[in-house]
Amino acid sequence: MRAAVDKPGLTAGPLGLSDQTTALAEEMPIALVYNGTTLAVMMGSPADLIDFAVGFSLTEGLVDSADELGEVEVIRHAQGVELQMWLPEERAAAMAKRRRALAGPVGCGLCGVESLEQAMRALPRVTANLRLRRQDIHLATTAMRQQQPLHDETHAAHAAGFYRPGDGLILVREDVGRHNALDKLAGALALAGIDASTGAITVTSRLSSEMIQKTAQIGAPVLIAVSAPTALGVDLADQAGLTLVTRARGTRFDVFTHTHRIHSGEPQ
Repeated sequence: MRAAVDKPGLTAGPLGLSDQTTALAEEMPIALVYNGTTLAVMMGSPADLIDFAVGFSLTEGLVDSADELGEVEVIRHAQGVELQMWLPEERAAAMAKRRRALAGPVGCGLCGVESLEQAMRALPRVTANLRLRRQDIHLATTAMRQQQPLHDETHAAHAAGFYRPGDGLILVREDVGRHNALDKLAGALALAGIDASTGAITVTSRLSSEMIQKTAQIGAPVLIAVSAPTALGVDLADQAGLTLVTRARGTRFDVFTHTHRIHSGEPQ
C-alpha cells in the first residue's frame, strides 16, 4: 500500500505564495501484540506490516525463526494498527522479561524497556566470513538510493537494504523510523528464506546501538551506513563480531571493527 498522503498547503516561489499539494509520509501507532498482550507501540509507516511483525520479533530475540510465530493478524483501527501474534509458551515467558509498556516516538528502539539490563542485552556472535570489495560498498549504497520510492515522494523516510555480492541489492524496505525499516527488512529476509549471514545490511541512518543489536541478532556480518556510528555502536559491533562501514558516500567510506571483511581486490 502507499505509505504517503497528499496534503494541501502553500509554497513560496519567485512570484510569491501559491497553492500546492504535497505528498507526506504517513505515520501512525503500530501495536505489536503477543498472546493478547501489547509488548510495544511504535510509530511507523503503515506498509509491509507482516514484515515488520516478523522482523521485530526476530531482531528483539523473541523468536529465532519466523516459523515460531503464529499467523500474524493485521487489525486496522481508526487510530492505528494492531499486529497480533502468538508465541509458544516458553517464548511467551521469556517475553515477559522484556516487556515494554510505553509508546515510543518514531522508530524508537528502546522506549519503555523496563531495565538497563534488558536494554543492553548480550548479543549473539557474528561469525560469517563474508568478504566485500570496495566496489561492493559503492554498488550497495548506489543501488539502494535508486530503490527508495517513499523517500523520493516525501523526503521523509529511512531505508534498509540487503546486498549480496554477485546478486546486488536483493531487498529494500522503507519506514519513517530507521529501526522500523531495519525490522521490516529482517522480516522480509526471513519470510523469503534468505540467510542474512550471506550478505550485508545497508541503511540510510546513523549506526546507533539499537541498529547494531538488531543486525547482530539476525546474523548479518556487515552493516553499511551513509552516516556515522555512535561510540557505543562501535563497541557493541566489536563485541558481536560485526563489521561497520560508515559515512559511505560515493567511493569513500570508513570501516570500524573487524575490518578483515573489507578489501580492495577480488573476493576470496
